[in-house]
Amino acid sequence: MASLNQNINILGVKNAKHLLRRASFVYTKSLVDQYSVLTPNQALNLLLTTSPLSVQFPYDPLPTTAPDGFWTESTALATSFTGQARKGAIVSGWWWYNAINSPNLKYKMSHFLSTCFTVEMSGSGTPTEFYDYIRLLLFYSYGNYKTLAKKMTLNNSMLTYLNNTTNSKTAPNENYAREFLELFTIGKGPQIGTGNYTNYTEADIVQAARVLTGFRRVAARNVIDSDTLLPKGYNLFSQHHTSPKTFSSAFNNTVIAAATTDVGMDTELNDFVNMVFNQQATAKNICRKLYIYFVKGTISTEVETDIITPLAQDFYNNGYEIAPIIRKLLESQHFYDLDDSDATNETIGGIIKSPLQQISEVCTYLQATISNPNTSPYDFYYKFWSLFAYNSFLTGANMILFDPENVAGHPAYYQAPVFDKSWISASTLIARYRLGESLLDGYNRISGNATIITKINISDVIRNSNIISVSSDPYILTSELCNALFAQNPDADRVNYFMNSFLLQGLANFYWTNAWDSYIATNNNSVVESRLKLLVTNILRAPESQIF
Repeated sequence: MASLNQNINILGVKNAKHLLRRASFVYTKSLVDQYSVLTPNQALNLLLTTSPLSVQFPYDPLPTTAPDGFWTESTALATSFTGQARKGAIVSGWWWYNAINSPNLKYKMSHFLSTCFTVEMSGSGTPTEFYDYIRLLLFYSYGNYKTLAKKMTLNNSMLTYLNNTTNSKTAPNENYAREFLELFTIGKGPQIGTGNYTNYTEADIVQAARVLTGFRRVAARNVIDSDTLLPKGYNLFSQHHTSPKTFSSAFNNTVIAAATTDVGMDTELNDFVNMVFNQQATAKNICRKLYIYFVKGTISTEVETDIITPLAQDFYNNGYEIAPIIRKLLESQHFYDLDDSDATNETIGGIIKSPLQQISEVCTYLQATISNPNTSPYDFYYKFWSLFAYNSFLTGANMILFDPENVAGHPAYYQAPVFDKSWISASTLIARYRLGESLLDGYNRISGNATIITKINISDVIRNSNIISVSSDPYILTSELCNALFAQNPDADRVNYFMNSFLLQGLANFYWTNAWDSYIATNNNSVVESRLKLLVTNILRAPESQIF
């Protein structure tokens, strides 16, 4: 029986690794050691905190002669700046750098929320408005999902992306209303008739679109939300549909009274959101999304009954507060595989890593020398992030960050029965397999071989970072690297395979011990560096390294 009962045991190393990978984009040896002596409850107390921003604002280092700099803080219209596509990538790089320097749940939750309230960065107005969208997700990462749904309706990026800024009483546009119901909140149930999806009907979409008429984008970003202090759209009452809106029996035939002023449009929106979130199907749909993102893609009948249903009831009862629900899920026995003895259906190692997870994990654990955007913005935003991480690796691995193929998002988060398996394909393997090689060499081995201004100096990391207990012992070295970079510890045969094939290359164990001792004595790493690169490259390419 799957169980939401709290795991009260000390985490230990295995479960600490599991929790940190699933809950944060920061994965380090020191954090594993810290969390391994905590209970899940104590660990969540740390994870549900907020770190100060490492980088306050995005910065465009181009043009080099007169950089646009902190353009998001400019009073000039966002459209007056050139290089809009470049700036969109910079915003995602700003988010990522903060994410890998914030060892808490905030950034994982903000990314999860982006899979629920999806926009495609390339089709959502300006990068400046997209920046406001990202900040809105961050603001509500530990907040209230229902409130976020209201705020998202007036987000300038969303207003543009799903065309609600053109939704008028004489020309209704149903795009946002449809996706609000189908993707963002209640979701479709079984289709039980023409245009009837159990949880709502096509007629409900028409009525919802009428509720949502008259909300408009503000390109100047000078209308500020009093709760979030972020720019938002505005209410244009002259374009609002002013008749009562009558919904189907799926919503208990609710009638929403028509607004008579622009302020009344907010009341009407609140009534609509309340109606949708008063349905327990909404809580269940969101909890399924949480489960797929944080636990695994397969939701069995048992999981639906024993995990999703009670979790959704709690979510509904607490008014859609996010933090208590994610805490309950990540503290549960189920999350740590303690509720059954079926070794073929494990949570630990049960998800294929997204490219975002992959690059974050490798860079943080193996301590890549990433340029600081505050002091070297050109090297970080342009040479590393834009040219390599964003346009080469993430694009090649089919995960352009915050720019999925369509409004449904990346298939890994919604497309049954494949889900996370969609990350692996013939077209993505080159990027995934050459990520480690690129970072270890400091050159783009995915495409072009240009410098990426970022490098894992692996012999220095092994020597100075305390990630290996006895670096001169080839078996301990290989075993501890595998244990750190795989979800489950490999057996001795697998460790020996990596050690003999890539570190020793047919030589005896003492060869490595002598080579390492020579490096320590002389600081000449020519022998150990090349062998460590080969070892780590192949560990990172291994099937075990693709899952977490």
